[in-house]
Amino acid sequence: MKPIQCKMARTALGWGVRDLAKAADVAPATVTRFEGGKGLQSRSIDAMRVALETGGVIFIHENGDGPGVRLKK
Repeated sequence: MKPIQCKMARTALGWGVRDLAKAADVAPATVTRFEGGKGLQSRSIDAMRVALETGGVIFIHENGDGPGVRLKK
């Protein structure tokens, strides 16, 4: 998951930074740092990715047009 995908996924779900932080059991500052392009431990990124996927997001890998997200049907 790239930082922009994290922000797009949150927006798609209607989640704020605190919502994702709570779902991933990380600090809100962790979400903000990641979305701002700062490096994080992989376990924090994995926790946020899993929380967003559980919330209904599918991450799309870069395929020439850039990475993205979509909602599950």
